[in-house]
Amino acid sequence: MLNELFQQHVEFYYITTFLLGLIVGSFLNVVIYRLPIMLKRGWKSECLAFLAEEEAKSPPPNGEQDTPVFNLNTPRSRCPQCGHAIASWENIPVISYLFLGGRCAHCKTAIPLRYPAIELFTAILTLACAWHFGLSLNTAFAILLSWALIALAFIDLDEQYLPDSITQPLLWLGLLLNTQNLFTDLESAVIGAAAGYLILWSVYMLFKKLTGKEGMGFGDFKLLAMLGAWLGWQMLPAIILLSSIVGALIGIFLIASNRHQRGIPIPFGPFLAAAGWIALLWGDNLNHAYLQWIAA
Repeated sequence: MLNELFQQHVEFYYITTFLLGLIVGSFLNVVIYRLPIMLKRGWKSECLAFLAEEEAKSPPPNGEQDTPVFNLNTPRSRCPQCGHAIASWENIPVISYLFLGGRCAHCKTAIPLRYPAIELFTAILTLACAWHFGLSLNTAFAILLSWALIALAFIDLDEQYLPDSITQPLLWLGLLLNTQNLFTDLESAVIGAAAGYLILWSVYMLFKKLTGKEGMGFGDFKLLAMLGAWLGWQMLPAIILLSSIVGALIGIFLIASNRHQRGIPIPFGPFLAAAGWIALLWGDNLNHAYLQWIAA
């Protein structure tokens, strides 16, 4: 029924996907903030259990109040400044931010612009997938991958790691989807997953041997393996080239403009995620243009 409605009124299909992106973008803000805290608490509990020590009375990471249950649903979202529990009407994507003037309804502390920006960004990427793939199964899973890439990119920006709880399930899902040739054939997906991991792992090991330093994290290997599982090995050169060029240019700009100190690592995950999303939509065109350029 809904499928027929979308086919008859394509504008309603695009509006729906855009609104869905706004709603999910609001949820991604929660994931980006809370998932690292949940992981840190889990690691801490595992270490204390292993060492058979009682947990020290110390404040949890990010100043988050200690609660019996802390996950993506509990406790309710609240202002980090005054602790005001955010009401439903204050949590409408983008609209609430504009209505409140970008400030907490209780203490009037400024709300970071990043929150509505992520909501709007998620909606735009969701709409782009719907526009590119049309009304198809590919659209649904392309949107899911886009949401995962947004969460991974911003978590890596904040914490400089890429959670296995996102990359690993998505890697296996990509392989399963491509048993039906959804984005590529299964052989290309399997080779893509293996090659994606091994390429960056090899670069990491070579760099470590030459310099004694770690040039990137293991999460980057897993992210590229995940993208290889979804898009096939054929997309890996474009993803690596795009992410490396953009990453290098932004890194040079930040250092030259004194916005980033030398010696402090710049996360590579956001560049991989951006390049992977571009390859998801336009990878074939990029590869074709590159081959034509080589042949010219």
